[in-house]
Amino acid sequence: MREPILKEPEWILPFEAMKVGDSFFIPTLRATELAYVMDTRAKVAGIRVKSYPATKDGHLGLRVWRTR
Repeated sequence: MREPILKEPEWILPFEAMKVGDSFFIPTLRATELAYVMDTRAKVAGIRVKSYPATKDGHLGLRVWRTR
């Protein structure tokens, strides 16, 4: 099996330190896939998040907000 052309790095997610309304940005070209991962990992951490494709400093990515 071939390796993917673009391999995402492993991210350390700051869910435990986040307060409601806090957000973070992850640069990625796979925002839809990463949004699913964020929802899944947030549920494991016992919180809720909303994520949207965004740009920051000219980089495409995903912005994730803690909602509850």
